[in-house]
Amino acid sequence: MANARNSAAFVRRVAASGATLRAGGAWRRWRARWLLGLLLLVGALVAVIPGLRHAALQSAGWALVASDPLQAADVIVIAVDGGAAEVLEAADLVQRGIAARVAVFSTPPDAITQEFSRRGVQYANRATQAQRMLKELGVAQVERVPQTVAGSNDEAAALPAWCDSNGFRTVIFLSTADHSRRVRRMLARSMAGHATRVLVRYSSYASFRPDSWWLSRDGQRAEFIESEKMLIEVLAHPLSG
Repeated sequence: MANARNSAAFVRRVAASGATLRAGGAWRRWRARWLLGLLLLVGALVAVIPGLRHAALQSAGWALVASDPLQAADVIVIAVDGGAAEVLEAADLVQRGIAARVAVFSTPPDAITQEFSRRGVQYANRATQAQRMLKELGVAQVERVPQTVAGSNDEAAALPAWCDSNGFRTVIFLSTADHSRRVRRMLARSMAGHATRVLVRYSSYASFRPDSWWLSRDGQRAEFIESEKMLIEVLAHPLSG
């Protein structure tokens, strides 16, 4: 009799446990469906209501862009991927008296540069072109950061020692617009503990417009590529400013 009662109690406990598990599974499925339905509803509202859609797209654009308040600086540094827009902005800032010096980065020689050299033809890379244009725009003091860089990580690594050796107190770093917020985070980390303050700015002539990036193919490409990089940056360094 005792064995029978124990067996019956065991069966009841198993049945109760199974009911609990089934209830928990049903709850999880219901919650997942509810969340999916909510996301679909929000997506539909954004897609259907023009005002929400426009605001969401603009927010996505501005999530990539940053611009520190402008003030007088010892030097203006143009990012390695900067182009004509950043050159024009640097020349304008010099004319306004914000700074007198402009520096550009050199990139390591690539296969095209080496092929021109092999054929005895001098090839004007981006840094050489930027220096020439700055001179023609009236900037008297143009220099190169001695260390060659291949991208933002190299820039962030090179700037602290260069700023320290020159005794700079304030530097304006001109970035492309879509890259400005991410590079500001990177420079904030690399310049921590150094006396130099780096102000990240982007050019008023920049082709990337955070308020209307989705209207052009170039804007869409820049937004999607840089958003992916920004996500990786935030996940890797969540506490950066």
